[in-house]
Amino acid sequence: MKHAKKHLVTAALPYANGPLHIGHIAGAYLPADIYVRHLRNCGEEVLFICGSDEHGAAITLRAKKEGITPQEIVDKYHQINKKAFEEFGISFDIFDRTSAAHHHQTAQYFFKVLNDKGVFEKKASEQYYDEEHQQFLADRYVQGTCPKCGYEQAYGDQCERCGSSLSPLDLINPLSTLSGNPPVLRATEHWYLPMEKDSEWLEDWITKGNLRGEYHHDSDNWRKQVIGQCMSWINAGLEPRAMTRDLDWGVPVPLKNTAGKVLYVWLDAPIGYISATQEWCRNNGKNWKDYWQNTSCKLVHFIAKDNIVFHCIIFPILLEKHGNFNLPVNVAANEFLNLEGDKISTSREWAVWLHEYLLDFPHREDELRYVLTSIAPETKDSEFTWSDYQARVNNELVAILGNFVNRTLVLTHKYFEGRVPPHGVLTEVDQNLVSEMEEIPMKVDRLIRSHKYREAQFEWMKLARLGNKYLADTEPWKLIKSDKERVETILNLSVQLVVNIAIAGSAFLPRTCDKIFEMMNWNAEPFDSAGKPNHLKPGHIIHDHSLLFTKVDDEDILKQIEKLKKKPDGNKSIGKKEVFLPEISFDDFTRLDIRVGEVIEAEPIKGADKLLKLRVDIGSEVRTVASGIAQQYSPEEVIGKNVAILVNLAPRKIRGVKSEGMILMAEKAPNNLSFIEVKSNDFKGSRIK
Repeated sequence: MKHAKKHLVTAALPYANGPLHIGHIAGAYLPADIYVRHLRNCGEEVLFICGSDEHGAAITLRAKKEGITPQEIVDKYHQINKKAFEEFGISFDIFDRTSAAHHHQTAQYFFKVLNDKGVFEKKASEQYYDEEHQQFLADRYVQGTCPKCGYEQAYGDQCERCGSSLSPLDLINPLSTLSGNPPVLRATEHWYLPMEKDSEWLEDWITKGNLRGEYHHDSDNWRKQVIGQCMSWINAGLEPRAMTRDLDWGVPVPLKNTAGKVLYVWLDAPIGYISATQEWCRNNGKNWKDYWQNTSCKLVHFIAKDNIVFHCIIFPILLEKHGNFNLPVNVAANEFLNLEGDKISTSREWAVWLHEYLLDFPHREDELRYVLTSIAPETKDSEFTWSDYQARVNNELVAILGNFVNRTLVLTHKYFEGRVPPHGVLTEVDQNLVSEMEEIPMKVDRLIRSHKYREAQFEWMKLARLGNKYLADTEPWKLIKSDKERVETILNLSVQLVVNIAIAGSAFLPRTCDKIFEMMNWNAEPFDSAGKPNHLKPGHIIHDHSLLFTKVDDEDILKQIEKLKKKPDGNKSIGKKEVFLPEISFDDFTRLDIRVGEVIEAEPIKGADKLLKLRVDIGSEVRTVASGIAQQYSPEEVIGKNVAILVNLAPRKIRGVKSEGMILMAEKAPNNLSFIEVKSNDFKGSRIK
């Protein structure tokens, strides 16, 4: 497929009523940043847009809670979040804000164009009113029981427990969040978007990519949950939705006799993408229409799943009704990231805040990037735990990536005074390494463009795994006295692999890869140069090495767990004393034959959502094992792992597969599993005692 050369990428505008947490980062901003950095590394033009969403009832609620004005609230959190994004390394071209005058002007103009075209229907309706405070209640000012899941603290726009989109009238036993009293219904007038008129073309566009008789996007790369959620709305029958609200904070409705009415935040906020583009273009001598109204520019939205309806139904209707605007070629929506067995919640303060992480773990931005991408909730909810964070940093970044780079540089300085040695004739082992070095970056490119960031990062890390295996297999430290020319070839290919790791991985771990380039005394290269085995010429001088990563200590993790326990509504079960199974004798234990085996093949088992069929090499033979890990690990993630396998378990048939053993896993909670791994390949087939 021919790739577009101009891209407009938007990341959901974070709501300026609180700080950013890791769920926000994993849900939208990190995958967007990886995508943008990769496209830029490929030489393609990208405009990366974001900003603070600063209107709506939740802002006024926070302001009342803190005893300050809505403007003071948004000023406070806009600066906190902007600084956190910058320190974390999210590469926005502009981080704008919807309270800015230029945004108000753009949103009001957009509304007037649609109103003049007769898009909206003005009609009276009944809305909840707080008699004590003498004001109409916006959606977030009404709380009650969710009619779908029974959660008793659902808001009038959405249930935070089940994620259902609601209206205040849907709630059971509604109460005003201002007074705590039951509200009354009073008549008011609003401008409605009759979405039911657009069902047919929306369905054709969402499911097939067809728009105005032309093929508009690659529907095969749209995530199933995005299409599924949109179609559930369309199949249930779209209904008119009010595009204005009775509120004193927001973009005023630009019509006569509308005092006290503002634009609905889900009309106002997405237009923030447009106003931010216009602002950036004004400051950089560009034409904003080249990004929004030229079909050669491809628009992609990055959001979390609770924003799917607004970005795939409401905003596209508004753009299409206005006319001449591009619609997104993809809406890369992630599921939710949970935290230590519970749902992340800003209101309950159950979160790991980004600005606090940056203070507690200085200069470890890439470690968090790596972990969040490794557990990215791309197709289903996933979970962050501090123990998993520590394991991934120590066992993967330190022991695999950092170890290979460090070993290569240490050996090059030790044997060749830091100069890249020449290479001789390549053996079969060398050729295999070169082939993998060439193929893996191409896989990474395809996966990133298909919005499979978790899998793409895993493929990239294979380069470091290959490097460690190559050094372990060739053992240059043993050959240096007897075959120096062979060692020259081994270390030449190793330093070339280090450079290729930095080129292919700079979208995932930008600061780490910059550090690698600095140590290699080499300038960063575009992605299309990844895979070449001859970047550094013989004689090139490599700088002194330093450790890329350091281990995360138990003490650091305990501090974070204690911090969570102190939250008002924290999960107090974290770190509780475990209840162990009954004692067994030593003889009982010795009857277990547990071996180290390498997973060489993995595939799903048809009709079994929880099972993967694994082929495990235990040295003397290859065993087939049906393992219940499919809800946490993809087949690609497990290949190459050196795992613990119980080999003297009686074989049994599971879903038609003869399972000849059991993979041992650590289980923190249901579907929160971790392999018991042996990092060295030298132990394959060894018995675990």
